[in-house]
Amino acid sequence: MESGLAGAGSVPLSAEIEARVRAALSPDLLKLRDDSALHAGHAGAREGGHYYIEIVSARFAGLPRVARHRLVYDALADLMKKGIHALAIEARAPDEQQNKVHEQRR
Repeated sequence: MESGLAGAGSVPLSAEIEARVRAALSPDLLKLRDDSALHAGHAGAREGGHYYIEIVSARFAGLPRVARHRLVYDALADLMKKGIHALAIEARAPDEQQNKVHEQRR
């Protein structure tokens, strides 16, 4: 279920989120999930959708978690004010992704 539109056009909000994050961070991996349906009835659900994003980007190398999240929020600034109510972010640098994949295989 798509929780809204990215403006007056017919582009779904999730497509707009993905396009902006790709343009700003050139990710090696980007997974976006719309969890809005899980929050139906929640007071904030009227204000926008709930999303989960997993992103691996070289832009995150050497940055602490807060700085990584800030880069994602900057790419989505106006959507955070209208359209997105909640955004869960898992942001890793490429070397951290390789370590995660290696650990999962053990």
